[in-house]
Amino acid sequence: MLKASIVGASGYVGGELLRLLLDHPEVEVKQATSERFAGQPAHFLHPNLRGRTDLRLVSLQELGSCDVLFVALPHGQVAPRIEEFAALAGRIVDLSADFRLHDPADYPRWYGWEHPAPEWLPRFVYGLAEFHREALREARYASGVGCNATVINLALWPLYRTGVVGKTVVEVKVGSSEGGAEPTPASHHAERSHVVRSYAPTGHRHLAELLQELTFDGRRPDIHISVTSVELVRGALATAHCFLTEDLSEKDVWQLYRQTYEDEPFIRIVKVRKGFYRYPEPKILAGSNYCDIGFEREEGSDRLVVISALDNLMKGAAGTAVQAMNVMCGLPETAGLEFPGLHPI
Repeated sequence: MLKASIVGASGYVGGELLRLLLDHPEVEVKQATSERFAGQPAHFLHPNLRGRTDLRLVSLQELGSCDVLFVALPHGQVAPRIEEFAALAGRIVDLSADFRLHDPADYPRWYGWEHPAPEWLPRFVYGLAEFHREALREARYASGVGCNATVINLALWPLYRTGVVGKTVVEVKVGSSEGGAEPTPASHHAERSHVVRSYAPTGHRHLAELLQELTFDGRRPDIHISVTSVELVRGALATAHCFLTEDLSEKDVWQLYRQTYEDEPFIRIVKVRKGFYRYPEPKILAGSNYCDIGFEREEGSDRLVVISALDNLMKGAAGTAVQAMNVMCGLPETAGLEFPGLHPI
C-alpha cells in the first residue's frame, strides 16, 4: 500500500483528493493538513466522509514522510517551499499552478510574480496523462492542471496535433466550486445564485496552458477564450468554435477523434441523434473523472463546433491528480477513479 498525504485538505479539491484516496485500493491515507482546522476530524469540513474515516487534520509542522504527497495549496504557496515538500516524499503531485508552466518568464505575465524556484520547473511533468503518459511513468514530480485549460485542451488536442485548425474561439461556462472554498463577496448566495456572469471575457490565465500544450512543431495555436459563471456548483462546459484549414467532413472528424482517444479510459465521444443527452453535459459528470467530447460540423462553412464537459473538481483537478499518481507509481490507471457519476442529479 502506498502511503499518501495531502497538504491543504480543507478546500474543495483537498476534500475530493481525500474522498478518492480513501477508496483507492492501493493507497493508505497517512495525513491531511489544514492550518486553520488542525485537530478537527476530516468530516467536520467534508461531511460526505462521515463514517468513512477517523482521520484528523494536522498542521504542516506535524507532516511526516510518505510515498506520495499531494499539495493542494493556493497558487504561489508551493514553489517557495518545494525543497521542504520534496524532502518528505519520493513523489509529489502539486495541484497549484506553481509548476504547470515550463517557462519561468510566463509566471510574471500570467500570475503576477517571479518564480522563486525556476530550477525546479524542468523536473515537473504536466500532469495530464492523456498528453504525457510516458513522461509521467518516469516522473517523480507532476503538476496539476487548470480545470478550464483541461476541458479545452482535451477538446482541441486532436485538431491541433494534426494541424487541421486555424483560429479557435472558446466560451467556457463554469460552476461556483471553481472559485474555491474561501468565501468572497461575489460568492455570497444573493450575488452568486442564478448568475450568468462573464468574469474573464479575455486574458484568463489558463490560456497559458493552452498555448503550452497545443503547440506542435512550432505552430503556436491561435486560441481565444472567455469564461462565464453559471448556475452550477460542479462542472465546466466548453463550446469551441474551430475554423478549419482543411475541408473535413463530419465522418473525417469522427475518425480523427476516435483514433486519438479510442484507448483513453476517461475520454468519451458523445454525439447521438436522439434523446436529451445528444452532446456533452457537465451535470451527469459530477463526481466522475470523465471528459465527454462532442462536435458538429457546420455545413457550407469552415466552422467545426466542439463541445466538451467535465467536473472541474475531478477531471479538472483531483481526479486527474490521482490518475497521474497511478501512472507514476505503476498502478492501474483507472484505480480509484471508476465512479460513473449519477443520473438523475
